[in-house]
Amino acid sequence: MTGRFGRLEEEKVFKDPVHRYIHVRDELIWELIGTREFQRLRRVRQLGTTYLTFHGAEHTRFNHSLGVYEIMRRIVENMEEREHWDSEERLVCLSAALLHDIGHGPFSHSFEKVFHTDHEEWTRKIILGDTEVHKVLLKMGQDFPKKVADVIAKTYPNKLVVSLISSQIDADRMDYLLRDAFYTGVSYGHFDMERLLRVMRPMEDSAVFKHSGMHAVEDYIMSRYQMYWQVYFHPVTRSAEVILSKILHRAKHLYEQNYQFKDKPKHFISLFSGSITLEDYLKLDESIILYYFQEWQDEADAILKDLCQRFMDRRLFKYVECDPSAQMKIWTELNQLFIKIGLDPTYYLVIDSSSDLPYDFYRPGEEEERLPIHLLKPTGELRELSRESDVVEAISGKKRTDHKLYFPKDILENDTTFAEEKKRILELLMAQEG
Repeated sequence: MTGRFGRLEEEKVFKDPVHRYIHVRDELIWELIGTREFQRLRRVRQLGTTYLTFHGAEHTRFNHSLGVYEIMRRIVENMEEREHWDSEERLVCLSAALLHDIGHGPFSHSFEKVFHTDHEEWTRKIILGDTEVHKVLLKMGQDFPKKVADVIAKTYPNKLVVSLISSQIDADRMDYLLRDAFYTGVSYGHFDMERLLRVMRPMEDSAVFKHSGMHAVEDYIMSRYQMYWQVYFHPVTRSAEVILSKILHRAKHLYEQNYQFKDKPKHFISLFSGSITLEDYLKLDESIILYYFQEWQDEADAILKDLCQRFMDRRLFKYVECDPSAQMKIWTELNQLFIKIGLDPTYYLVIDSSSDLPYDFYRPGEEEERLPIHLLKPTGELRELSRESDVVEAISGKKRTDHKLYFPKDILENDTTFAEEKKRILELLMAQEG
């Protein structure tokens, strides 16, 4: 890899609670960290609304991106001089690892659902657009920004490089499991990363793991499974996400109805109109979102005002388990009752579904097909993980889904108006769990 960047005269070190130290030895990486686009990630939380459930979860995309870079640096270092590894790919790997999340918006996935944005698409726009990141990458050569963007888009011709940043076991997932477990204070996400890195071996299209390290891989898979259901899909976090998304939906609806906001939401206008530019997008972070939520608590619109007060004061919706496919008659009655008591069911009666596939073997041609994890036997034979591990075989290909119905229980219990209707609503809601 040719370019004007070389090694730093003196190594830069970040103190990190998860990896102890993050080492930066390349001028390229150091300059990328200093760009305004990368520094913006300090103002975007890694886990969105999870801080309302686990109070320690205040860590940012900036923390995580540095962590992914550090794991990738160690992977690449371990792979040097091994067969199937091209040392010319080193800086492509490190840059892609560092920048893989640079396109995330505030409150990430909730934000994406409302405004139909894609953080990976924005990541590529930042890497290829008129940005400080792009200018830094260009110093490595005219084609270097596209190489990095192609890795993130999973279109890069070297499939091994792609797999290190995006596969069923990659630098991204390794860091977020360890980091999210650390900051939420749970024990589920811990696994032996040191062992995984020692037994990882490069092959032509992906990294594989020595058969002797199978138990470390099992531990990783089970850690991921537990983190999704105990942390990422926690029902209280999902309640906060429901309210967050409904605030954004309501604000967008009001704007389209020419509602006169007390404080014009100038940061949202291009989003609401579908004409957002890269510069507009880069001005959005969680401090901006929370500013408007704070201001909208004083709006004349009762729904926007109430939802913002709920989010800011953590007065979240309660929930019951539900099966949407089996409750259409009850759902219709609930909607009618909510309208009767003056609650718009669009904003106050919400079914939220979560699903996860912890591990899958190869299913060619299927939607979201996943490349499997392979174990390398002493004979040189490759064996798909679930064929060797009883633990992983038990959960392979099994998607777990649950549905919860969210509603403002405080209004139904504490307000005596429409008492009979509210009693009936609570009966119907409680019957969902019975």
